[in-house]
Amino acid sequence: MALYTRKLKQQERRTLEAQLSTPEEDLPIHRVQIIMLSAAGKRVPEISEEVHLHPINVRKWIHRFNQLGLDGLRSGKSPGRPPVFSDDQRNRIVEIAKTNPRALGLHYSRWSLQRLRRYLIEQRIVDHISVETIRQIIQTHESTHTHRMRV
Repeated sequence: MALYTRKLKQQERRTLEAQLSTPEEDLPIHRVQIIMLSAAGKRVPEISEEVHLHPINVRKWIHRFNQLGLDGLRSGKSPGRPPVFSDDQRNRIVEIAKTNPRALGLHYSRWSLQRLRRYLIEQRIVDHISVETIRQIIQTHESTHTHRMRV
């Protein structure tokens, strides 16, 4: 069964036409084109070729428009993956990395990422963490502060 947009309301059509000439930042022009082409009777495969998007994406935007109207075409902030470690945990990781291990009762004077990882888990600051994540946390901290630390 072919998929088309629902019948456009006059105001929607005027808004979509205006978007084609002066697009808004949060409403990509290819999404407007998809709706206008579908409203003109073009089928998904034809629209897909014309806007250079996979048919699955074309169908997605038609469905979103049919359900939510123009707002369904707008870009929203993608929530992304929630942070795995809290700000408190990140701050503790950086604080410990800047501390001489001997001051914490350890028998070495420099951290390696593996040693730091083991210490963070043993002290229950984190349940698990990769050395790469530790490196990224420290690197992010370094790039937002003027001083540099060595790990």
